[in-house]
Amino acid sequence: MIASKWSALVIYALEEGSVRYGEMGRRIEGISKKMLTQTLRQLERDGLVRRELEPSIPPVVTYELTALGRTMLLPMQELKKWTREHYSTVEQARQDYDRLHSAEGDG
Repeated sequence: MIASKWSALVIYALEEGSVRYGEMGRRIEGISKKMLTQTLRQLERDGLVRRELEPSIPPVVTYELTALGRTMLLPMQELKKWTREHYSTVEQARQDYDRLHSAEGDG
């Protein structure tokens, strides 16, 4: 369900309420229209996001978290908090790993 960074970013973009498709694309830096569409469809299929189509000219499409989707917010906030608290330790581990493995060569 939340296997990609895009899924998490879409959920964060919907945290405050419903958002139009175009606005969501502007809120999520670096996401292509294709990836945004795929991510929204997957989250909708999983029951985490609801799509609303207003039959107007031009049509207005908005997305919002479902009740199930809102239950993801607290665990994701905790993960974000953990990441902030342990970022420097993880970075140090990466540097140590890279240093060790670059000394060993490509094997």
